[in-house]
Amino acid sequence: MKYMSYREERKHGTFEFPFEFYHVGPAHPRYEMSYHWHIEYEVIRILKGEFLMKINENEFLAKTGNIIFIKGGLLHGGIPRDCLYECIVFNLDSLMTSSQAGELLIKKISSDSIDVNPLFSEDAPEIARITSVMFEQMKLRTEGHELRVIGSFYEFFGYVLEKHLYSESQSIPQKDGRRIEHLKKALELIETSYSDCLTLDDLAMAAGMNSKYFCRYFREMTHRTPIDYLNYYRIEQACFKLATSNDSIAEIGLSCGFNDVSYFIKTFKKYKGLTPKKYLSTPLSQQISA
Repeated sequence: MKYMSYREERKHGTFEFPFEFYHVGPAHPRYEMSYHWHIEYEVIRILKGEFLMKINENEFLAKTGNIIFIKGGLLHGGIPRDCLYECIVFNLDSLMTSSQAGELLIKKISSDSIDVNPLFSEDAPEIARITSVMFEQMKLRTEGHELRVIGSFYEFFGYVLEKHLYSESQSIPQKDGRRIEHLKKALELIETSYSDCLTLDDLAMAAGMNSKYFCRYFREMTHRTPIDYLNYYRIEQACFKLATSNDSIAEIGLSCGFNDVSYFIKTFKKYKGLTPKKYLSTPLSQQISA
């Protein structure tokens, strides 16, 4: 089980096999998917419950058995509801082959001319079968699993193209593109400076918006106010530090932007439903720190 950082700039998997698997449940420190982006592509499988997903400015609800596909470079995040989900993050370029036909088809997937459907429901049982193989092989990691995972991805994209499970790309209005880029700047400030005393004005300034408009747009995108999101992000960082360091609760609270330990504990309980001390005794935190 891996920790999913807000902005994933590192490579996923290895140079030879750039595929990484994540399994996320309610006790996970990054259960709610922070808004982030990476150059890699991502496939998410909903095992249980519901997941309110947002990709750029498009929002949809994924349910048990659904598959979500996210193109590289897109801002995305979401809110799980009594949910258990798994993700595979991968480098699409690794699927390029010496076959000219295969390379041309993969380039079509990565081009700006088409967009693979972002959601596959129970109406696409073949997609469920194909993705089931890739996820199970990523978990088992038996000898030869790399070949089966890569083969599943070729089958996945081949089926998408065969059944035309994509749409012709529509250019993003310039105004919407600017708003997304501005939001990324505010999220980046939260990521890099969450331990500092950030204010609403700081975040709005980073986004290049006035505070009133920024609050409204931020809430539309994340379903949280900017300060609520900042505190939620701080608590998620605290969860990971609790599970992976020997620092005291007070030290971790301070390193995550809380100057008062009582307020840190109160805020932690608000978002996680238990105190930092009780969180340390959960099976998940023990698994992450192992």
